[in-house]
Amino acid sequence: MTSEEQPAATVPAPNSVANRYGAQKRALGGKAKRIILVLALAFGIGVAAWISTSAATESVSFKDIGYSTTDATLTELDFQVTKNPGTAAKCAVKALDAKFAVVGWKVVDIGPNAADAGSDGGRTTVHRATVRTESQAVSAVVDSCWIPDAAK
Repeated sequence: MTSEEQPAATVPAPNSVANRYGAQKRALGGKAKRIILVLALAFGIGVAAWISTSAATESVSFKDIGYSTTDATLTELDFQVTKNPGTAAKCAVKALDAKFAVVGWKVVDIGPNAADAGSDGGRTTVHRATVRTESQAVSAVVDSCWIPDAAK
């Protein structure tokens, strides 16, 4: 009986792979793993602190409702402000002409409100500002609102 020929097993030379691709990389040691873990934990705590402090800051938002132009020297703007009821705010309103040039500007003080004022438990209130203009205004808008510093 004849036996079938078996192909010889080829064993690659141990250095041929290392010569072509470089030596195998070592695994991270225990000290390096601890350092990476501590850095990741510190980063996570920093992100959590940033999120909690940024959410705690007071904010104010506004929405234009409408305007009316009485004459070439006077414009009225109706707008709503949403803020914490016990907080005061300031809003800058402006009147614009047909070329979008500012023809009137005013800063309106929004005082603290009672919980039964406006809607949303006193958070949202409606206000009217009268703005003197130097020429005919064709629109009026709220430019910005902010919470004033208590130190000023």
